[in-house]
Amino acid sequence: MKPGIRPRGGPFIPVGEITLRASRSSGPGGQHANVTASRIEAVFEVESSLALNDAEKARIIRKLGPTVTAVSQDARSQTRNRDLALERLETKLAGALSVPRRRRATRPTRASKQKRLESKRHQSRKKQDRRRPGPDYD
Repeated sequence: MKPGIRPRGGPFIPVGEITLRASRSSGPGGQHANVTASRIEAVFEVESSLALNDAEKARIIRKLGPTVTAVSQDARSQTRNRDLALERLETKLAGALSVPRRRRATRPTRASKQKRLESKRHQSRKKQDRRRPGPDYD
């Protein structure tokens, strides 16, 4: 069992801050699935977390909302589904915590300008060819 999760680029979040709920699964297992609670739902309340600072909380809430949930019912065993749900929660939080690189403004190259103008000329010729011929056309 994992003691917690560490989203890439983020702090360690202990399992104590994550609510794990078990329920009956609709996944594989046949009759076994009808009597065991192998589906796991991992719920993380962002605002009540002590592991995150205010900036990280704000970023996660803006991208995922105040409650982040991950569910697993892929495996027959409850422990495997627990690990899968925690991995999925970790992936979601890592995506929300990642800071995209800022775009640096660049000027268009001479070749790209020429390509754009040539494309416009080509499009113009194509549309001219579709027009009805004028009265001086024989």
